[in-house]
Amino acid sequence: MSMWNKPLPRPTPLSQPFWDGLKAHELRIQRCEPNGHAVFFPRSHCPHCGSRQLRWEAASGRATLYTYTVARVPTLPEFTDEMPQLLAVVALDEGPHLNTTLVGVDVAELHVGQRLRAVFDERPGAVTLLRFTPEDGAHPGVIKAESAVDAAAADELGSAAGSAAAEPPKRQIDCNDLDALRGLISDEFSPWSNEFTVSQDVINQFAALTGDDYWIHTDPERARAESPFGTTIAHGALVQVLVSRLKLPLDWEVTGFNNMVNYGSDRLRFATPVPSGCRIRARARVKAVERVKSGTQLTMEIDTHVVGQDRPSVVNDIVILYM
Repeated sequence: MSMWNKPLPRPTPLSQPFWDGLKAHELRIQRCEPNGHAVFFPRSHCPHCGSRQLRWEAASGRATLYTYTVARVPTLPEFTDEMPQLLAVVALDEGPHLNTTLVGVDVAELHVGQRLRAVFDERPGAVTLLRFTPEDGAHPGVIKAESAVDAAAADELGSAAGSAAAEPPKRQIDCNDLDALRGLISDEFSPWSNEFTVSQDVINQFAALTGDDYWIHTDPERARAESPFGTTIAHGALVQVLVSRLKLPLDWEVTGFNNMVNYGSDRLRFATPVPSGCRIRARARVKAVERVKSGTQLTMEIDTHVVGQDRPSVVNDIVILYM
């Protein structure tokens, strides 16, 4: 089942053959029969000679990068987790130029004149989208919908079986060894966790459970029309608790305790919204360790981000008590 949350094109009778071609993994353009002009975008007449005698034909799918821009601010809220977006104009080998997005390429390696090939993105389900990638790159020519969903499911489960087998042994630190625990205190964050997709269905389930069904979370149509965010957003509290679905790749673990208690938060901020359908991930660092009457108290900052965003959506200084 597709989890696509982004706006999609609406084929018209005139453009339908183009979209049918993409579903068949074929880039189709029009050709003027009297004079052989290649035509794109789909039209009822040739823009060069005015002829209405146009036929559809398969293009090579090869192109040259004409120009591009790196968008670091989402063009729409739904694209928040795709930053940076690589927006481009490509010149097809047949002549016409078209707007597209680039995949499977490092920004530092992009250059005008670069040779490209078509990629058919099946993830939306309802339509297939056209993207481009470097001609000599390893990116597949088709992005399968099922492979994207499978990857998301694996992430949401934390890739439990595979990662457990590959995970190196962790340093074990006794909860009473304050010097060793304080050695964990750092300004540097851990590597990123796995990713989790905050779908509208997840948001709706949380709304039903908590009773917080305010329209800004649960009514996509009204949110598009009236919300300052342009779409529905996840509850801050939902994003906070979803950290339990994210596996933080810490290289240490605390041992020697009888009980471990979530003692609350010293600081909790919902800094930026999480649009519905976006992927989140987290990273952490130890901020403080102290001995208290009932045991050892460790404060860990966990920052949850929308994928691709530098600013966190949730900042949580969680206090853990080891007894």
